[in-house]
Amino acid sequence: MASFLSTSWCRSASAFIPAATKTKTLSTRRLATAVDQLFSSSNDHDGIRRSTTLPSSAGVLNKSTTQNAAIISSSRSSATRLFSTAVKESTAVEVVEEEELPTNDNDNDLLKIRHTSAHVMAMAVQQTFPEAQVTIGPWIDNGFYYDFFFPETTDAETGEAVPSRKLTAQDLKKVKKAMDKIIQKNYPIVKEEVTREEARRRIELINEPFKLEILDSIKTEPITIYSIGEEWWDLCAGPHVESTGQLPKKAIALQSVAGAYWRGDEKREMLQRIYATAWKDPKQLKAYKKMMEEAKKRDHRMLGKKLDLFSIQEDAGGGLVFWHPKGARIRTKIEDFWKDQHTSQGYDLVYTPHIANLNLWKTSGHFDFYAEGMFDQMDVENEVYQIRPMNCPFHCLMFKDDIRSYRDLPIRWAELGTVYRYERSGTLHGLMRVRGFTQDDAHVFCLPEQLQDEIVDVLKLTQGILSRFGFNKYELMLSTRPDKSVGSDKIWDDATAALVGALDELGWSYGIDEGGGAFYGPKIDLKIKDAIGRTWQCSTVQCDFNLPDRFDLDYISAEGTKERPIMLHRAIFGSIERFFGILTENCAGDFPFWLAPVQMRLLPVTDAVYDYCKEVAAKANKLGLRVEVDRGNERLAKQIRNAEKGRIPVMSVVGMKELEEGTLAVRSRKLGDLGSFSVDDLLTELKQCDEAAVEMTKMGEVPQKEEEKSE
Repeated sequence: MASFLSTSWCRSASAFIPAATKTKTLSTRRLATAVDQLFSSSNDHDGIRRSTTLPSSAGVLNKSTTQNAAIISSSRSSATRLFSTAVKESTAVEVVEEEELPTNDNDNDLLKIRHTSAHVMAMAVQQTFPEAQVTIGPWIDNGFYYDFFFPETTDAETGEAVPSRKLTAQDLKKVKKAMDKIIQKNYPIVKEEVTREEARRRIELINEPFKLEILDSIKTEPITIYSIGEEWWDLCAGPHVESTGQLPKKAIALQSVAGAYWRGDEKREMLQRIYATAWKDPKQLKAYKKMMEEAKKRDHRMLGKKLDLFSIQEDAGGGLVFWHPKGARIRTKIEDFWKDQHTSQGYDLVYTPHIANLNLWKTSGHFDFYAEGMFDQMDVENEVYQIRPMNCPFHCLMFKDDIRSYRDLPIRWAELGTVYRYERSGTLHGLMRVRGFTQDDAHVFCLPEQLQDEIVDVLKLTQGILSRFGFNKYELMLSTRPDKSVGSDKIWDDATAALVGALDELGWSYGIDEGGGAFYGPKIDLKIKDAIGRTWQCSTVQCDFNLPDRFDLDYISAEGTKERPIMLHRAIFGSIERFFGILTENCAGDFPFWLAPVQMRLLPVTDAVYDYCKEVAAKANKLGLRVEVDRGNERLAKQIRNAEKGRIPVMSVVGMKELEEGTLAVRSRKLGDLGSFSVDDLLTELKQCDEAAVEMTKMGEVPQKEEEKSE
């Protein structure tokens, strides 16, 4: 199969190099030798307990794959004729194998290192700055942090008040030196269990008021304390390494200082939070730093402004997203694909209101359990209304609106529903954490015996949709019944068995978070892995035994009795906004051809060809392609540079020759000059590639899929 566009799903050319290759130079060849590889995925698990590359046989896109292959197949002859033009032979791609970094979830030793490092850092801070008071210091995805309070002090000589300390970069260097000394002394880490009264006595003795509040929040006994030798101790549940000497000091780095309110309450004390990272060896730390450097280049906030995709208008309020035309085009493509995939898999699309009477949220339980995450209510004709933080209660009302038979189930309703949640201003972050966002929500109401099949279908649909956007590596976690829950033992056991059965049926590896489920049901969470190795929580499949009871949902069984349906919550993107941010960073703003807000830009060399360019653009736009004409105010070299900066996949330099011959001289952002082609042939090829979601990538041979070899 020959084409100048081949599937890469936002990946680099290195995706097509054997994994064993450490560093190679890939010579480019004529475009006619390129082979399209559709929906690439592997049937082999990667050996990490919670990470998996999902098998293509499980994907919902198998049917689409066949259709897309047919589309490309039908264009082989034209593609060969169009894109057999000689190209630059000197282009080379360096491929460097990246080490996969461990995580807290799949490496307990790493988690212990980070937890103990947090304690050592707190001890070092108090050694360096004795006035510091400690609060909390948990591990996080890539390291740990610790929050400190620095009170005002009094100068011993003058008696004057000294303002609270503001930590600087130089202070962090001092703290790191103190940490290294603590590690060098190899203090034992000792666990001790004491009574609540004894813990209180010790805390009061060292004057740590924040620790008293933490102690009061601990509801279990005995109280666990971890000590670093006889030098320092903290309230803690563990786990830790056995001694400070087991910490790899050259694999620990203090990163930054940020402000944080105690308990997240802006009415309480402002703390100073030290962020740090810790790994098992210096090589991992180096790889992490390299990843973070790359992450800065991919920051979706920077790219959103640079590419004119979206903005947060502070005059309108923080955490509210304004979608600019280019960003809106991408969002529309994402949503249209999402809708098409759902309707093809038996879902009905629904729309529900953005506000509802407060009584609805009391019935659902959100007002009792989620009030802090909801905006204030509003008065409407002496009734209290609430802007929605969730979509699920609306779907429950719709289910209850009619008498349902067991023959009607399963019912699958999907909605791109915008919700609004109160987030403190200090927690807002670009598109990743906002106050108004659109959930790709869906709810399945089914019979108990249908549950496993429905979960399998949801997971297949999830794989199919995420794969389209270039996400083929995932980490899955099954979360089971917590101590506090609703529902009988049988329904919990059956639902958990259905989740396990679905994962086993698909052959997907997963981890188990014992007791990590919601109070209303067990769940599967799926994290996607991006191009630089970061993981992002996106998809969830959640059983719910609570809302059917609260809304008194039922169906008529085959025996004529009223029975409760099983309700499945599920989201694939999580939210459109957050997924858009993740996708932007994954592609570094270099969106695949089918998603690019502008797929081709025409660059007129002279005003005499401007009308011709407009005619070509109009013809392309009628085909559903996104083609625009440069205004031609700049020199040609500047026009080309502007198109490159705008991450536009294809551009065409148009002069009098192209006007007279009815052709276009085509230049690829990634491949360089490709030659001249007739307008109709070029637009036909581009349209086929747009429909098949085929991305422009490297030149050279791409391995055929097995089904193509067997044809």
